Amino acid sequence: MKKDSAREFALITLSTLVISAGIYFFKFPNNFTFGGVSGLSVVLGYVTPLSPASVNFVLNALLVVCGFIFLGRSFGVKTVYASFLLSGTVWVLERLVPMKRPLTDDPMLELVFAVLLPAFGSALLFHSGASSGGTDIVAMILKKYTSVDIGRALFFSDLLITLSSFLVFSIKTALFSFLGLLAKSLIVDSVIENINLNKYFNVICSEPEQILEYIVKKLNRSATVCDAVGAYSHHHKYIIFTVMNRSQAAQLRRYIRSVEPEAFLLICNTSEIIGRGFHSE
Repeated sequence: MKKDSAREFALITLSTLVISAGIYFFKFPNNFTFGGVSGLSVVLGYVTPLSPASVNFVLNALLVVCGFIFLGRSFGVKTVYASFLLSGTVWVLERLVPMKRPLTDDPMLELVFAVLLPAFGSALLFHSGASSGGTDIVAMILKKYTSVDIGRALFFSDLLITLSSFLVFSIKTALFSFLGLLAKSLIVDSVIENINLNKYFNVICSEPEQILEYIVKKLNRSATVCDAVGAYSHHHKYIIFTVMNRSQAAQLRRYIRSVEPEAFLLICNTSEIIGRGFHSE
């Protein structure tokens, strides 16, 4: 359990550092305002004496306090850790590596990294059962006390923050921010799905013993076996149901083709597997 917790927090730390790099090096210098607390920090950092990093730290700290007040013990330790690590890292980077202007003179290239790095880091965080705080804390509070559609509420809040850039920054910057919002909503879901991707097998065969032994002893997985009858041949068959990650799936596919070439395989992609050896909830 301690080893698993250490791995989880190591992954959360790495994910948060990736998000921090995307926000500080690419989002803040270009005044991209798409989404969440970091987007709001860009706007407030422009219209107040505080820097975006300082605003980001203050807002995240206030939201964490609100989380403890309204959510109590249900407020996740992982989210608190990721939220403070993210805010603190961005604040420290501002002092160690001051950014007077963007890294490059290509705003589209900057936008790509401003979207990809936080999206990838956020997907890893969700995979670890955590989040970077910010508007996710607002979502937890709304979910507990209201019947508001959380996904829609968060999208509209992100949209309003992005649209505010039209009032504060140039049209070019605002359009880039709006493009970033659209890309972010698509990329996060795509990355999460690919991280969680597994292969679901339906194997129709005549001799299941060798295949089951390979699954259990070689791949360290389990399976379910059912009796079946061929609709055309009326021969007795067996159906093996099992789920593998991508590397195990390739091994199992090769093995089945070698021991029973006549077996019929149905292999599907799936990213929602709940149970022992996969997700717990």
